[in-house]
Amino acid sequence: MEVTFYGHACLSVKTSGKHLLFDPFVSGNPLVKDIRPDDLPADVILVTHAHGDHVADIESVGRRTNAQIISNYEIVTYYEKRGLKGHPMNIGGQVRMPWGTVKSVIAIHSSEFPDGTYGGNPGGFVVSNAEGTFYVAGDTALTLDMQLIPRTSPPLDFAVLPIGDNFTMGILDAVEAARMIQCTTIIGCHYDTFGYIEIDHQYARKAFADAGMQLLLPAIGETITL
Repeated sequence: MEVTFYGHACLSVKTSGKHLLFDPFVSGNPLVKDIRPDDLPADVILVTHAHGDHVADIESVGRRTNAQIISNYEIVTYYEKRGLKGHPMNIGGQVRMPWGTVKSVIAIHSSEFPDGTYGGNPGGFVVSNAEGTFYVAGDTALTLDMQLIPRTSPPLDFAVLPIGDNFTMGILDAVEAARMIQCTTIIGCHYDTFGYIEIDHQYARKAFADAGMQLLLPAIGETITL
């Protein structure tokens, strides 16, 4: 699988010949300099919750690519009313797509669109196909529910966890989350974008390394193969 990091919680996973785009947010991200919404490839857009720093570029990318949106019922219907197409899910549900299986899993956070519309329950995704399995946690606190992921899904090849603290888990909680999901390759997200969530990269990498894990902090626009 090829993972391209676009900053904050926005990343693309190329797998089974499809680009899965998570939480598109490049316009408005002060750290993104040379990437525009028109540069984001997407066959499918997966949305963890409705906050502006996760949905800012959904309409632009969705109209250009005709990508299918996968998210909770409230988010999907919000965009269907705007002419986009989607597949609604809810926590605990699973759907089989031609390119793989998606399971909606719990996240502890909040969810509201920038216009004040209720955004439904926040969530994460476990995606699995013949190339492997990965977990995108979305914005979340550490929760014991994470222990269910290795019990109910194939072994994870990698996971994407928030590490910025303040609004989500911090570094040490993310290490504990990695233990719970039994995954040793972690891509960090939701850090450095704003002053509230700036982190010490060296400390973060060492905390994971001391726990026998690898924390990847790709540069914006960088592609890694996992």
